[in-house]
Amino acid sequence: MISNEFDDIRPYEAEEMKQAFDDLLSDRQFNIIMKGFTPWLPKLLRNGLLRLAFTGIKTPLDFQKRFMKPVVNYIIRKHTDGCFFDYSQMPTDKQQPRFTFISNHRDIVLDSAFLDVKLIEAGYPTTVEIGIGDNLLIYPWIKRLVRMNKAFTVRRGLTPKEMLRSSQLMSSYIHYAVQQKRENIWIAQREGRAKDSSDHTQEAVLKMLAMGGDLRELNIVPLTISYEFDPCDYLKAQEFQQKRDNPAFKKSKQDDLDNMKTGIFGYKGRVTYHCGKPINEWIDELEGLSKQEYYAALCQRMDQAIHQGYTLYPSNYVALDLLNGDTAQASHYNEADRQRFEQYLAKQLAKIHIPNKDEAFLREKMLIMYANPVKNKMTAL
Repeated sequence: MISNEFDDIRPYEAEEMKQAFDDLLSDRQFNIIMKGFTPWLPKLLRNGLLRLAFTGIKTPLDFQKRFMKPVVNYIIRKHTDGCFFDYSQMPTDKQQPRFTFISNHRDIVLDSAFLDVKLIEAGYPTTVEIGIGDNLLIYPWIKRLVRMNKAFTVRRGLTPKEMLRSSQLMSSYIHYAVQQKRENIWIAQREGRAKDSSDHTQEAVLKMLAMGGDLRELNIVPLTISYEFDPCDYLKAQEFQQKRDNPAFKKSKQDDLDNMKTGIFGYKGRVTYHCGKPINEWIDELEGLSKQEYYAALCQRMDQAIHQGYTLYPSNYVALDLLNGDTAQASHYNEADRQRFEQYLAKQLAKIHIPNKDEAFLREKMLIMYANPVKNKMTAL
């Protein structure tokens, strides 16, 4: 049984799953959501079918395989042109170590969900536990569902003193999960998504992970997520203008939900997950550095690994040329690729409806999002 010191943040344990599922089915808002998927089914029959499907589920991993894997595979079929997993630099023994995947951040829901499915398909024995900000757990049913789905809670909006305590607890839990529970962990390299898609690791993330013990215990793997098209690109561009026009602008909870929905159900083109070498293969090279130099060097090496792992698509190269007003990258795309991206860009920009819409500014911001992975990979190589 897990130590109760982690009760406030951890996912559900096996013995808690049935009660959590019963509570989920009793939740009024959850039932409204489910009715939207199956409006032709009476509530009693719908819940009865869900209970029948839940039969035999003992653990969160069982729940993921039974309920979440088919949903994620549906999203891959319906809203991508394929999701590919390159784990060629990972250890060949899939049964032994558990890993902490630190990745760039493209989608709050799907980053780890796609990884879960790909790990199971590749023959790994389990999926990942993920950290999810409590700012997104705005309804009780969402909190229950993510805890059933192997999520632990990251507390947001804390005072510096509370943040220190929260970080220590979360770090201790992550070390416990990898070493004792034998779970994988997924965590983003920074808090929140890089709106301009220039992905850089925050030292604070690595320092937090080190609070609970030696980083080597976590078997950290740099992970690169590459989208051909980011369905939230226009929302990010819109937010850039809103913050430019009003520095005090802050997204609402509804904005967060709209971003989640767009990220899940928007078109992504091709998606690739690339695992770099586990950092245990090179972290000893940083021994002897001062603490300040150590974390700066570690971030730099993590960024280099993540940037080298980008899969670049024609859209990335076209964006860089459009941004620079030249054809320096023309060997990486053809005229059809260019036209397709221009049409895509126009369609996404047309979705933005804000006062004093600045087309030139918004277009430039979107081009930067697609060009930055090319720039970063060139630098890393």
